[in-house]
Amino acid sequence: MKKEKKTGSISTILGLGSSVEGTIVFQNTMRLDGNVKGKISSQSGTVIIGEKAVVDAEIITDVAVIMGQVNGVIDARKRIEIYPPGRVSGDIQAPTVLIEVGVVFNGNCVMKRP
Repeated sequence: MKKEKKTGSISTILGLGSSVEGTIVFQNTMRLDGNVKGKISSQSGTVIIGEKAVVDAEIITDVAVIMGQVNGVIDARKRIEIYPPGRVSGDIQAPTVLIEVGVVFNGNCVMKRP
């Protein structure tokens, strides 16, 4: 039985075909379906990387849900969830890490207590 992805209500969306270069700072839940280069950070939020998204960035947040492509470091204070067809190239760090069957992950994983 597949676990249902709990993401809450989305307050910010970067749509398919959009592109951002620089630093994104957000609150609550943000969904990215476009391309991002730079840094993504939140003090207490959730970032959702959609299936078509390509992210070349450092991600620092409470929760990261990955279904697209991420190249860079992911540091989550609560958890990281990676679902197919997700691809992560870079180091990840969180107290809880979920990597589903079918995901491609190349990097190091550190699980530490909050």
